[in-house]
Amino acid sequence: MMTNLMSRAAQGASNDELTGAAVARHAMVVSQLRTSGVSDARIIAAMADVPRENFLPPEVRSMAYRDTMIALTPDRQQNTPLATARLLNEARIAAGERVLLIGATGGYTAAVLARLACEVVALESDPLLAAQAREALAGVEGVELVEAPLHAGWSSGAPYDVIVIDGAVEEISGEVIDQLRPEGRVVSGVVDHGVTRLAAGRRTAGGFGLFDFADIDCVVLPGFARPTSFRF
Repeated sequence: MMTNLMSRAAQGASNDELTGAAVARHAMVVSQLRTSGVSDARIIAAMADVPRENFLPPEVRSMAYRDTMIALTPDRQQNTPLATARLLNEARIAAGERVLLIGATGGYTAAVLARLACEVVALESDPLLAAQAREALAGVEGVELVEAPLHAGWSSGAPYDVIVIDGAVEEISGEVIDQLRPEGRVVSGVVDHGVTRLAAGRRTAGGFGLFDFADIDCVVLPGFARPTSFRF
């Protein structure tokens, strides 16, 4: 589980700093999650327990529990706690399921998912973020971190019961959908003309489609742009 995560990251930190983080984490749960449609008690418990600051670069850890996106690299951001929580809530993940997480960043969402699912494959494309996630997730059972382009998913671990895309995309490729089991689910942010929403879908014999379920700001992931049609 989360063995040694708090103790390793907390080395050198004062008791006041640790108490401040715990208070901020509690406030996030109370003010952002419980009031905004996050109904799965397991998600609330996991996010109340997992120290989000441990999965962020030191220079932005003070922002860990704010209701805002956090810049990690020039083209990547950490999703807001609410957007991530609403995606996981809509995914309705069962304890025995296998999950592909696309957009692992520093590993926070993978650590939360480890509390909900049987196995988690966490995919990250940015080498710096992947290295940070690998270190932060050391000791977290049930998570396999893999490094590759996000848009293609991770076929080596397929099939998955659930695919969680922790960010907004213009289009999910058929290659990614094919990595789902029949009746498998996808949750993702979607971006349309600069506006982001949260959406969910299921793979059936008749095909696959997404439906919007919440108008919430969400980070935009690179590599998922819809191909531009040719015009004269």
